[in-house]
This record gives sequence, structure tokens and C-alpha cells, in this order.
Amino acid sequence: MFQRNSLTRELFRLGDTDMLAYLAMMAPRLVELRRVLKPAGSIYLHCDSTASHYLKMLMDAVFGPANFRNEIIWQRTSSHNDSRKWAQVSDTLLFYAGNGFTWNASYLAHDPEYLEKFYRFNDERGRYRLHEIIRTASMGPRPNLAYEYKGYTPEWGWRMIRPKVEALDREGRLTWSSSGRPYLKRYLSEQEGTPISSIVTDIPPLSHAASERLGYPTQKPEALLERIITASSNEGDVVLDPFCGCGTTIAAAHKLKRNWIGIDITHLAIGLIRHRLHDSYGESIEAIYQVIGEPVSVQDAEVLAASDPYQFQWWALGLVGARPAEGKKGADQGIDGRIYFHEGDGTTRQVILSVKAGKLHAPYVRDLRGVVDREKAAIGVLLTLETPTKAMRTEAASTGFYASPWGTHPKLQILTVGDLLDGKRLDMPPIRQTSVTYKRAPKALSKAAEQPRIFGED
Repeated sequence: MFQRNSLTRELFRLGDTDMLAYLAMMAPRLVELRRVLKPAGSIYLHCDSTASHYLKMLMDAVFGPANFRNEIIWQRTSSHNDSRKWAQVSDTLLFYAGNGFTWNASYLAHDPEYLEKFYRFNDERGRYRLHEIIRTASMGPRPNLAYEYKGYTPEWGWRMIRPKVEALDREGRLTWSSSGRPYLKRYLSEQEGTPISSIVTDIPPLSHAASERLGYPTQKPEALLERIITASSNEGDVVLDPFCGCGTTIAAAHKLKRNWIGIDITHLAIGLIRHRLHDSYGESIEAIYQVIGEPVSVQDAEVLAASDPYQFQWWALGLVGARPAEGKKGADQGIDGRIYFHEGDGTTRQVILSVKAGKLHAPYVRDLRGVVDREKAAIGVLLTLETPTKAMRTEAASTGFYASPWGTHPKLQILTVGDLLDGKRLDMPPIRQTSVTYKRAPKALSKAAEQPRIFGED
């Protein structure tokens, strides 16, 4: 049984207050992950150098030191200036797996310098290198491999039995040097490449200009997750990411035809993942997954608003595809979210959103109008939990219209949570064609219909 209290107490004695709180948060989560992991399953934990040694002890306690397989080092950046210590350029992935775990060996392309140095010969079959076929002194003698072939008797014998040497010779796989020494031809086309190692230097971090970058602060490159998922699972297996953030694991798992489950506690992350999947696979992707834990009724929304107003705000903005306003909580200057879109001439315009979870007041409409004028926005939208008064709707309607190439749209609009749950949407230019609110994820090459359904679906 995992003794969380005694273990974390000792770790806490060694760490500071922040580390103490972090380990207190991680310990029960790891216990739950152990509970749901299959005996032959694999788990990877990504962390940095400030926590890896503490987390290694936790992982040993929960999953067992015998199930530790690798400490993987990922070089996440090429340089980092620090005048007082070695530059910290890497993160750590701790890999644990049970008996009989899935392992699909993966290979990297050979280094060009290695190829130039060793694969120096060519014949009608292609490029090849010379490989020893006779034994050396360090290998010692083997009486059953001591024989003469074509007038050559190695001092320490051959590396294989005579029938195999004869077969290789018939296939044209043997060659002799000018001194008469035999060698085996190893063709480049037959080599799988360099096996992946526990030091990952060939997957760079996401640059600011990377096409897959979505602006999420801890976003990892898909290539890193694809390598892990490919190595430790097969098509149709289940991949779980309990801290899925912007959904890189989900995107990689779906691309590789694995079933997947993603967990995150913020509605901001859930909204971002939805946009990522939609941009990659189109609207049809929405039919093959289910979001559990989101409000599905006004009553659910009221509970969320009462327990966490900011989560309610992010959830409400997600219903209309808006990006939450950047900046510190409470310093939004009357702006809770934005939607950006292109007009016909390519000009970028915006929709300003304000979310109200409590009792409504008439000045809210006037305040929003002032923000729209200040920001030179095309449209302002008030998202409310309660039903607005008639006076509020009248004042919003009196503001007039915004004219776009697609028609006219009310300058100020009020939508309730009930309206949105019933399917009502903003009156604005067609968002599917014009929206540039979120940076779009690259479109997937394969169709969503060819991808697996989520775990538990028929």
C-alpha cells in the first residue's frame, strides 16, 4: 500500500513550501493513475529538473521501482543564458511500465556523417559498408567455427557456421580485401536506422512561428507525443492524458488511430481542445467524442457560476468560440473575451464580449457600448445567466447595426446561457469562414471518419 503521508512528509522536509504543496497535489493523483492503469500499461510523467528527483521517489512508491524503465531527457531548447550555472536546456520524462508492456521499436535516420564515414561502397544493390565476418582475439576461439573456406582459415574462426557463410557468398554478400581478408556487405537499404535513445535531441521546441503553435504556454510539440504513443501503444489502444492542457496528446493519439481520454480542470483548456480538433478534422469530429462535466442546463451553469465565476466565464465564452481576454483577473477593462474575424477586404475586426453571472443592471449595456466605441469594435455582446430586462434589450436595439459584406448585424447583442444552450448563436459574419480568433491547428491529412471513436463508444 502506498503510504502517502510518510513519504511526502519526508520529501516535504527536504523541500520548500511550494514543493510541499506540489507534491501533496501530485501524490493522490498518481495513486489514482495507478488504479486505472492496466497491469501491462505504460505511464510517462513529464517534469523539469526542479521536481524530477522528488517525483521519481513518488513514482517508485506508487508504481514500484522494478517497473521503472527509463529516464528520458528531452532537449527542449538549444540555449539558455545563465552566468552562474550550467545552462538548463532539458526536461525529464519518467517512464514506468508493467510486465508485458507494449514496445514498438522506433528508429531515426542515420546521421549523414556516419553514412559518409562507413557506407563508402556501392554495387548494383546499392550503398553498403564492410562488416566483420571473422572472429577477433577478444572473442576467443570457437572450435565449431574454426574451418577453411576458399583457402582462408581465420586464426580465431568465423562468426557463423560454414553453411551460412556459403549461402551469403552465393548471394554475393561476401567481399575480400586486397590482402584476402573476407568481409560481409551490410546494405544501407536493409538497416532500420538508429534506435531511438533516452536522450531526445532531434525534436525541437515549438517556435513562435510553428504552424501547430496555439499560444498555450506549456504546449509540447506533437512529434514528441507521437514518438511516445507510437512506442508504447498500438492502434485501438487507449491513451489517457490527465493534464491535457491544449490537447497535444489528444491530437497525436487521434492522428495515430488510438482511442483517447483527456482530462483538464479548466473550461479554457476544453474550449481550446475543441477548436484544435475542429480545425484539424472539421465539424464531423464533434460526433465522435463527448465532453463530460460541462454544464448542459441553466441549472448546471448556475452551480458553476456560484462555485467558480471565472470557470463560468471561460465556459460561456467557449460556447460562442471566443478567446478569453488576456491579463490579470479583475483587470479586464470591461472585456471578458474577443472574437476576431476578417472582412471581405481582409481587414481584421473584433467582437467584444462581456459575461455577467449575477443580477443584471441597465448600466451594463451602456458600459458595453462605451467599450465597443473605445476599442473600435464591430459588435458588442453581453452574455448573461439571468434574463435581461426589457429596458436592457431596448437600449441594445437602439444602438443600430454593423454592416458587413454578409449583411447587417445588431451592434449590441444580449444572449443568455439558455439561448446558447438552445442553439442560438451570435449575429455576426459567418465565423466558420472568417474567424481568426484562435490560431488554427494544421488540418489533418486523414479524415475524421477514419479515426477511432472514444473509449467506451460503440
